[in-house]
Amino acid sequence: MSKEKAPERLIDDSGLRIDGRRPEDLRPIKLEVGVLENADGSAFIQQGKNKILVGVFGPREIHPKHMVLPDRAVIRCRYRMAPFSTEERKNPAPSRREIEISKVIREALEPAVMSEYYPRTVIDIFIEALQCDGGTRCAGIVAASLALADAGISMKELVSACSAGKVGGQVVVDLCDLEDKYGEADLPVALMPNLSAVTLIQMDGKLSREEFEKALDMASEACRQIRNFQAEALRHKYQGMVDTEEPPATGEASK
Repeated sequence: MSKEKAPERLIDDSGLRIDGRRPEDLRPIKLEVGVLENADGSAFIQQGKNKILVGVFGPREIHPKHMVLPDRAVIRCRYRMAPFSTEERKNPAPSRREIEISKVIREALEPAVMSEYYPRTVIDIFIEALQCDGGTRCAGIVAASLALADAGISMKELVSACSAGKVGGQVVVDLCDLEDKYGEADLPVALMPNLSAVTLIQMDGKLSREEFEKALDMASEACRQIRNFQAEALRHKYQGMVDTEEPPATGEASK
């Protein structure tokens, strides 16, 4: 059956969505930090069927020179979908959608990065979507934030992101591809949870004021959950490094 064919129902009579989740349930999330040896920082996210790899390079010398900012770093972001990332082969040339998502992700991350610490440099973020199933801009933001932290970039707070929307007449969180395509509305949200600061909010479709407020609350709560997963991924890498170090010598052995 073609993935492009609209399903008969997105939510059944018992309130379960097409993939068996309840309206408030996130897809399973797996996060890894430091997965690329040649990058200054890197991260991998698997969220449902999404698989996204991020590499961060910098701060480093900027080229071309006319892009230099004397008081802060330039942040560049490139989001790309691999040709094999979707059911139908994608043209490898960058699309208008990829260019737009690159801009959206950069703008969602910029408020968190303390770029004034790195004047006259550039920080490059490369996001490669290896497999796509809806919500890749939000998943890309989550992994990119981790990769920036892994690179040692000073940040005010991690950026977490998740979508909410309206599917089958109900407000749900973390839309998959079919829900994104055939639902009534999609609301991607990114925020710095510990600072209660929203860095991204978009909407595609129509929601009433009450539905919008409910979707925003659900997306914000999902972001706070994802923030915990991000912190755990960083602890898993760096606490492991601390645990493997030899303890300092004490007593007679230290003399």
